[in-house]
Amino acid sequence: MYKRILIATDGNALSKKAVKSAIELAKVCDAQLTALTVVNPFPGVFVEGAYMLPIEEIGKIELSWLENGRKIVNSVKAAALKQGITVKAITVKSDSVSEAIIAAAKKHKSDLIVMASHGRSGIKRILLGSETQHVLTHSKIPVLVLR
Repeated sequence: MYKRILIATDGNALSKKAVKSAIELAKVCDAQLTALTVVNPFPGVFVEGAYMLPIEEIGKIELSWLENGRKIVNSVKAAALKQGITVKAITVKSDSVSEAIIAAAKKHKSDLIVMASHGRSGIKRILLGSETQHVLTHSKIPVLVLR
């Protein structure tokens, strides 16, 4: 069935449920797991008159975000290893979460992407966008969406 599963997570409660399901599926399929979290860079666009942080502070903030991302995927790795599953933990920095997920799945030759959907609708979906929807419509491999 599936031999290389990519689980995309941001560490929130809904993503944790998706991680649990991905680990169970990997165990059933005897598949390798790639745990991925995507960290956005510090926003580079500022409104005129807004207070701008020194570049050193921005670097510290981004570093803390990357470290938090590593903690998220390392906790997935620890849980998967307890189940005897081979797992890679990856944290990437990207402006586009969905594009980074698709690129990571391709790079690691995944045959399934597992991710959570927040289930936003209406104006919230329009304003916030849908990373899950973008992955669903642009991925060349199957995507399992959990809620």
